[in-house]
Amino acid sequence: MTELVLRGVGKRYGAVTALAGIDLTISGGARTAVIGQSGSGKTTLLRIIGGFEAPDAGRVTLDGEVLADGPAIVPAHRRGIGFVPQDGALFPHLTIAENIGFGIERGAADREARIVGLIDMVELDRRVLARRPHELSGGQQQRVALARALARRPRLMLLDEPFSALDTGLREAMRKAVATILSQAGITTILVTHDQAEALSFADQVAVLRNGELAQVGPPTQLYHHPRDPATAAFLGDAIILQAELGDGVASCALGRIAAHTGTRRGQAQIMLRPEQLRLTPAQGPGDARVTEVEFGGASCRVTVALPDATTFPVGVSSLDLPLIGAPVDIAVQGAAHVF
Repeated sequence: MTELVLRGVGKRYGAVTALAGIDLTISGGARTAVIGQSGSGKTTLLRIIGGFEAPDAGRVTLDGEVLADGPAIVPAHRRGIGFVPQDGALFPHLTIAENIGFGIERGAADREARIVGLIDMVELDRRVLARRPHELSGGQQQRVALARALARRPRLMLLDEPFSALDTGLREAMRKAVATILSQAGITTILVTHDQAEALSFADQVAVLRNGELAQVGPPTQLYHHPRDPATAAFLGDAIILQAELGDGVASCALGRIAAHTGTRRGQAQIMLRPEQLRLTPAQGPGDARVTEVEFGGASCRVTVALPDATTFPVGVSSLDLPLIGAPVDIAVQGAAHVF
């Protein structure tokens, strides 16, 4: 399987540093999600990997082949890389069959069979092959765009926010379908997205970019539960950041004495809890906190509570356990706090 390696990749646009010394390895057959705020360098990184931009410095290799060594690059069309953009970018004047077959040599003996095999792979009815893109839904068009990219038998697949234009239910279904298709094909994949939940659910590895630098790289569960700093913690989801005094396996904070991954550390530190680690129960007396906001969200709801010192934070609750605004509640912490 194909391994992608970036070492010291940098890119500037005038006085603006888009990427600063990026080191990243993506194992063969793995799915990596690159996330970050607007302007963090996500698109620039994807374009350098795809061959649409040349880095100012650093090296990009794919399965041992050097694709970029500073400004010297292999052109995009010779890299064997598939690309699915945000809008699919299908050719409106071509049929679906012609779109999928665009990257297959016209004289290839198995051309028609490959087109049919690809439409089957992305789970679309073969009857759509005679239609044109405007006759398909957004989700169907994205499946066709994926089939077209797969037609070139790529060593690496680049996905540039391909699900962002779809509605929520369809986006989740498409994400799962694409992940399954690429895994079955054994294709190394990079997804660029601004959606943290999408990145965490899709990828085997998540890379967080911040101001052109890699803030942290690792498995989704590691980044979510053990972020390197509060900024990364907050970017990956709701995070409760508290000041604490560390002891032997415990942290004394506004929530009392709670378990914490302290190691050998002692003294003042910041700790993090995720909202799902907290459990609320109705208080018989003043309680540990008071409910200030209730946000109904169906199966998963969100309650904001305020501690006596005015610290506020969100807590995830079931729709069956929604408290009233102003109600006193007691707070129980499950699991251990992460120490920065």
